[in-house]
Amino acid sequence: MGVVPAPTGLTQRAGTGPAGGRVGDSAPRPDGTLKVTGEFAYSSDLWHEDMLWGHTLRSPHAHARLLGIDVSAALAVPGVRCVLTHEDLPAATHYGLEIQDQPVLARDVVRYEGEPVALVAADHPETARRAAALIEVRYEELPVVHDEATATAPDAPVLHPDRADRVLVGDLHVPHPNVVHRQPVLTGDPEAAAARAEVVVSGTYEVGMQDQAFLGPESGLAVPAEDGGVDLYIATQWLHVDHRQLAPVLGLPPEKVRLTLAGVGGAFGAREDLSMQAHACLLALRTGRPVKIVYNRHESFFGHVHRHPARLAYEHGATREGRLLYVRARIVLDGGAYASSSPAVVGNAASLALGPYEVPNAHVEALALYTNNPPCGAMRGFGAVQACFAYEAQMDRLAAALDMDPVELRQLNAVSQGSSMPTGQVIDAPAPVAELLRRVKERPLPPERPWESAGPSGERSTDIRALPGGLSNSGHGEGVVRGVGYAVGIKNVGFSEGFDDYSTARVRLEVSGGEPVATVHTAMAEVGQGGVTVHAQIARTELGVTQVVILPADTRVGSAGSTSASRQTYMTGGAVRNTCRHVRAEVLRRAAQRLGLPDAEGLRLEGGKVVTRDGEALAALADVLGEGPGGAVELELEFRHRPTQPFDRETGQGFGHVQYSFCAHRAVVDVDTELGLVRVVELAAAQDVGRAINPRAVLGQIHGGSAQGLGLAVLEEIVVGPDGRIRNPSFTDYLIPTILDTPSMPVDVLELADDHAPYGLRGVGEAPTLSSTPAVVAAIRQATGRALARVPVRPEHLIDEDPAALGPAGGPEREG
Repeated sequence: MGVVPAPTGLTQRAGTGPAGGRVGDSAPRPDGTLKVTGEFAYSSDLWHEDMLWGHTLRSPHAHARLLGIDVSAALAVPGVRCVLTHEDLPAATHYGLEIQDQPVLARDVVRYEGEPVALVAADHPETARRAAALIEVRYEELPVVHDEATATAPDAPVLHPDRADRVLVGDLHVPHPNVVHRQPVLTGDPEAAAARAEVVVSGTYEVGMQDQAFLGPESGLAVPAEDGGVDLYIATQWLHVDHRQLAPVLGLPPEKVRLTLAGVGGAFGAREDLSMQAHACLLALRTGRPVKIVYNRHESFFGHVHRHPARLAYEHGATREGRLLYVRARIVLDGGAYASSSPAVVGNAASLALGPYEVPNAHVEALALYTNNPPCGAMRGFGAVQACFAYEAQMDRLAAALDMDPVELRQLNAVSQGSSMPTGQVIDAPAPVAELLRRVKERPLPPERPWESAGPSGERSTDIRALPGGLSNSGHGEGVVRGVGYAVGIKNVGFSEGFDDYSTARVRLEVSGGEPVATVHTAMAEVGQGGVTVHAQIARTELGVTQVVILPADTRVGSAGSTSASRQTYMTGGAVRNTCRHVRAEVLRRAAQRLGLPDAEGLRLEGGKVVTRDGEALAALADVLGEGPGGAVELELEFRHRPTQPFDRETGQGFGHVQYSFCAHRAVVDVDTELGLVRVVELAAAQDVGRAINPRAVLGQIHGGSAQGLGLAVLEEIVVGPDGRIRNPSFTDYLIPTILDTPSMPVDVLELADDHAPYGLRGVGEAPTLSSTPAVVAAIRQATGRALARVPVRPEHLIDEDPAALGPAGGPEREG
């Protein structure tokens, strides 16, 4: 048997010196050089000398009844070792993050294009693909549910008639069984406030289906074990939730299913759900051979969830001075064929639907639908992105109706510490929304007409690369206008609504070769966010050592929760800090005992020594612990944030979120109004991060989130037809920003500590994804005068005179 390599760069000495590697330093990433030089081992690089290759046969239909499957031709192909259908499943037949409604392999019906129907294992990947193509499946096509009208019509097909968990909805009336989840938020008296409103604006908005577009496709390696279990090496965001779903499907006790994190090539939410995990394990257990599955890019578009498309109807009422009086909002999210994390996305969309503004009266309804479109689930921003596009468009519409500066209107209504959210939760940490807006507004604007410059003799020259479409030689400056737009957003941090959100860390401090070494072991999925660097920084800070070893993440240690919800530095960083402090206390207790002191009061660890508060060295750690593992101090502890509450199912009231994060953007765009082309010239941000544990990594998170928001604004959409079929499942036709599309991104970072959080930090990664999209679209609106109620904005929206090309129209503005 061969050896499966550990992911390169994750098991190594994480630091080489005392400077530049503690909390607050811009410490270098141990995996950074390996990734940029191409030496990092991703999950698709895993290899075993005896392995087979797996492949999945997928449905070509969005909704159809399965009438029969004939695998005989596939089994006859030389090199094919195994073919599995639903009839071969050993135990549980369904899985799911929140609702177990997703089949491992389709049994009676397929509910979306690309749903897995059969599995093949063969000696070569192309053999597996050819054999899968020979499997004969007979389908009877069924009517396709593709939007709210077809999902909730009286005669609509019920996509999940056997769903047995309606308790999630409580006693609340659900208008149709194709509603996955519904959450209202009610506060104050919107009807009475509407009667007092002097200015009312309304609008209907749409957000297209965005893909996470990670570069590393779904892949992994399942290795059958001698104890009858299986070892899975997988790129995922949450090892333990994968484990919880896999063991029942495989019919194995949990201790016989072991997961180790392989190198992850990006995630952004799409790796929270299972993809090929169960399929690889089933094939490995059936054949007794290791099985590797790697999706190609086309298959990846069908193999993971996407961002929920949304239709959002809003009405804002205000006084003539600009004070918000009430908001009515209805948010409909397309959840696709299976629930995934739709209930939690609905909760976020509903509770954050009004944005970072004080609104005394509100009526919000958010819901997600089952359809025959691709399943949708977690993506960076998680329900708050869709809401932010709508409420920020409304704030611009309201500012125009009031003839008021859009930033001043936002500042006038901005929440601050002590404000109440529409759920009744009081914001009990800094909320510098007005200050963030001030910072982006006061930043100097980039120069006009950047494509023009003067030579030494005064002659004018043109750099067409700075023009919209200039890089493709499509535009030459005719009809180019500039626009500036602003937006600000609010995002929750961590898991919400009463979820038992915790993380675990095992920390060991010992002396090896005369030098103290800290070893940190967590199940945190490093998906590119830099968590391994942060853990090393925390260990150095708390234990006063230079050398820190970060072990590979696996299920041999307690859960770290998901690498999502901007939670890992808060939660697993908090767990590492908490465990390090307990280890430190035990080491200092031993030191005090050795030094003959009554207690460890006034002692600390620094530079591998026990020192006093004044820095006087009293003993080396080598003397306190001794050489080797015998004197090591090792602890594994859990860390939890303060508890949250489920939202009331009738009113949406409750302390639902542990923390909020805020980011503001100013976008500057040039628009070629003749060609419908947009160039984002600058995308400036200001964000409160509580405390920057690693300032360079914080900037990277803000830049990355801003770029994804830019993509949603002007480029990215999975186009799904009314037949439920994806029209553009490739990076040829699904466009994402490249370095040539990425503008200058200056950032102001505020550090206003949240006393409830470790080190006062605040989750960073998602908030910039919210406000960047509406800021870019606001700038395009300002340049063109067009309503632009849908994202992404396409060229035809900027040049077509037909109002239908602009997306859903805004409602009338009313003055009282």
